[in-house]
Amino acid sequence: MLEQFKKTGKDALADLKKVTDLRTLEEFRIKYLSRKGRIIQMLSQIGKLPSEQKPLAGQLANKIKKEVTKAFEHLKSTLLQSRQETSKELIDVTLPGRPVRIGKTHVITQTLNELLEIFGRMGFAVAYGPEVEDEWHNFIALNISPEHPARDPSDNFYIDDDTLLRSQTSTIQIRVMERTKPPIRVVAPGRVYRPDTVDATHMYMFYQLEALVVDEGVSMVDMKTTIEQFIHAFLGPDTKWRFRPSFFPFTEPSAEVDLLLKDKSGKESWVEMGGCGMVDPNVFDAVGIDSEKYTGWAFGFGIERLAMRKYGITDIRLFFENDLRFLEQF
Repeated sequence: MLEQFKKTGKDALADLKKVTDLRTLEEFRIKYLSRKGRIIQMLSQIGKLPSEQKPLAGQLANKIKKEVTKAFEHLKSTLLQSRQETSKELIDVTLPGRPVRIGKTHVITQTLNELLEIFGRMGFAVAYGPEVEDEWHNFIALNISPEHPARDPSDNFYIDDDTLLRSQTSTIQIRVMERTKPPIRVVAPGRVYRPDTVDATHMYMFYQLEALVVDEGVSMVDMKTTIEQFIHAFLGPDTKWRFRPSFFPFTEPSAEVDLLLKDKSGKESWVEMGGCGMVDPNVFDAVGIDSEKYTGWAFGFGIERLAMRKYGITDIRLFFENDLRFLEQF
């Protein structure tokens, strides 16, 4: 048995001298040093020997294992170092580097950040509010009566009788006026939800940016000037836009803001961007602001529509399909 141990050790060291690369070294490890390898099997045979031979056999087997393991680790270290040096020699520093794919913000986020930067330069603060709202902030305080069609369950995502996903970021304006005394100058961005039929210009979830100014002596001239400065800053000084008379329960007088768009064929058409108007006195009364002393104006634009106008995008669904071929263009 002891002679077999010595032969196993000699065979292992002889085979190790033939190893020239890491692949054959791994084959050697499996053959001799793995759980089922010859060296480990040699150790398991000691228990079969007579008790008087076990100490000498154990010493010999452990000596052989240490010698083979030491020689294996030394060769492994040598081969690894050689491979690293070879890899360094193969690097051609004159070749162009591999491009690193760095992520970036979504085009809607880019648009929103640009809008906030523009209004920040005009002195507007930014306010945020919850996306799950109660009827007071979403309808009642905004002078939207119970019989108004905007409160119909088929036009909203109701959670229970008094709770729904907000249908407009005007809810944030109400919350700001409830806790802040005039003067107020704030923009309110965020997602809103309406069960619209999805098509090229409508989505059941989209982003809005609303602005609110409340102070003494505020007029519609101030609102028109602010909107014009914003449109020209965001879309360019040559952008054509217009006011169109409209009606909203929370503003009086009210107007729609339209932009003149041109399609690929060169045909021009007016497209609605959002609504605006002077804050209705009933809204001030609901939030505890003196409507005899203060006036204010507000407007709300769809962020997707602004991005579509800026970048020539023809379908709102492209924003939400997560197609990298589309998103990587921005």
